[in-house]
Amino acid sequence: MPRDVIINGRPVGPGHPPYLIAEMSGNHKGDLSRALALVDAAGEAGADAVKLQTYTADTLTIDHDGPGFRLEGGLWQGRTLHDLYREAHTPWEWHEPLFERARAIGLTVFSSPFDDTAVELLERLDAPAFKIASFELNDLPLIRRAARSGRPLILSTGLATLGEVAEAVEAVGDAPLVLLHCVSGYPTPPEDCNLRTIPHLAQAFGVGVGLSDHTRGVAVPVAAAALGAVVIEKHFTLSRADGGVDSAFSLEPAEFKAMADSVRTAWAALGRVHYGVEPSEAGGRDYRRSLYVTADVAAGEALSAASVRSIRPGFGMEPKQLPAVLGRRAARALKRGEPLRWDMLAPET
Repeated sequence: MPRDVIINGRPVGPGHPPYLIAEMSGNHKGDLSRALALVDAAGEAGADAVKLQTYTADTLTIDHDGPGFRLEGGLWQGRTLHDLYREAHTPWEWHEPLFERARAIGLTVFSSPFDDTAVELLERLDAPAFKIASFELNDLPLIRRAARSGRPLILSTGLATLGEVAEAVEAVGDAPLVLLHCVSGYPTPPEDCNLRTIPHLAQAFGVGVGLSDHTRGVAVPVAAAALGAVVIEKHFTLSRADGGVDSAFSLEPAEFKAMADSVRTAWAALGRVHYGVEPSEAGGRDYRRSLYVTADVAAGEALSAASVRSIRPGFGMEPKQLPAVLGRRAARALKRGEPLRWDMLAPET
């Protein structure tokens, strides 16, 4: 069983309900008041944490239009990396008021740093954890820098081979770690999700594993919870109709709330390995099948398939005794509707 990771006092691991992260990303649309409203809405929708992204366009890329710097296909077709990141970034001066708002409503807040200066900012704000994005999983120096803080690390594994995940895990060292299975398609078709990877990652690395999800809807996160995901991260928006760089695959507040409820129900339903009667089944065994007298039988008369049957309720002998009962003689007169017992049968001679 993987060891729990503690994030802001909350244990995260297989023995606890999945830790639900609302990813703000760039859905604030460059408006601080909207960003603050997203924090409030995430708390009301049942999130355990809200997550930011800490970068600027210039810390993430360069302003260039050469080969590879302009996106081809997908939601952001034709845009340059610098232009997209300039729109989507969360200004650094917003971080402190966003952290304050989240803490004021009892919501954990942390972020994904994308370079050393972002790590330093988040350390000053006392972020309780760091999330390393899938596209940064191969930036081992960044992972080592974040791990040196001693804070828990959550690593997304989108695009990575198993070997690359192993290198990143090694770079984490002794810092508390959670891995997130992730498919970095925006949006991700459900048939690409390969959720069976979640228990495989847990077995391979001995850590808690969750899901960073980019599908539309809530079915995939619920399925992940049923497979043992300890974290569910989902992009979050006030309204898809309002737009925003990630709005197409983000959940609105009511949808996030429905996901939170369903994920927690799925986790509760996992329970434990158990056979026998649960409290909700109390009395149910009384209505299983058993042997009953189904036609009047005179004292000394042999029992037959016409006079003894396996029926409900369950107050008679076990149905498996039927072969041993047929042909035996009644010790007394038996009435239709009596549950059959051994003392109703004459001794064998």
